[in-house]
Amino acid sequence: MKNIKTYIPNTITCLNLLCGCVAVFLAFHSGTQVMGLHAFEWAWIFIGAAAVFDFCDGLSARLLGAYSPMGKELDSLSDLVSFGLAPAFLVMNVMIDAGAPSGVSFIALFIALMGALRLAKFNVDTRQATSFIGLPIPANALFWIGTMGWISEHGYPGDIVMAVLIIGFSLLMVSELKMFSLKFKDMAFKGNVRRYMVLAACVFFIATDGVAGFAWTIILYILISLLGKRTDPDNFEDELQA
Repeated sequence: MKNIKTYIPNTITCLNLLCGCVAVFLAFHSGTQVMGLHAFEWAWIFIGAAAVFDFCDGLSARLLGAYSPMGKELDSLSDLVSFGLAPAFLVMNVMIDAGAPSGVSFIALFIALMGALRLAKFNVDTRQATSFIGLPIPANALFWIGTMGWISEHGYPGDIVMAVLIIGFSLLMVSELKMFSLKFKDMAFKGNVRRYMVLAACVFFIATDGVAGFAWTIILYILISLLGKRTDPDNFEDELQA
């Protein structure tokens, strides 16, 4: 009989999947209010909770030494629901509620399509052991939570702007852009400079702009990755592996 600790990471991954399923359901009930919040706001929360569980399942697997091929596949399937389908349906329904034609709003499904390709690519790409090639799908989901927060505060920016953002950020997931991992291996400042910069910026953006701060944080993450690669690619590699 297997040790119970081997089931812990997969259980956490299933909680990620459960949160994603709930977020998908809530995305189609945006007009409903529950405990003072709109359903789409609860969808943000559940996607955020899924991101926390996604971080914790990998952490628990490392700490317990409980890696498994099944866990890897389950993680990808869960991520596709929580960070691909859920944000795609959320964006699609926000566009429909804003008056976008159905044919235009369906472009939001491109998020899920590119997310699936990104996850498949990640699973077979040996170059992504310590860094990422393309925007990670959880980061893309956080960008869309932030964008939905901005829209709720400032209004719908128009179908063309939304289409450009959807296509642009979706293609970033399958691009060859090299990006550093946001996961801390230790708490030392050396080797984690960029991670601490993004974390501090996230706190600042959220404090000053609310939920929209997540979008600004992901944009900064992309810019820092681009700057690091262009200005000092050797140091960029060293920091990733520090």
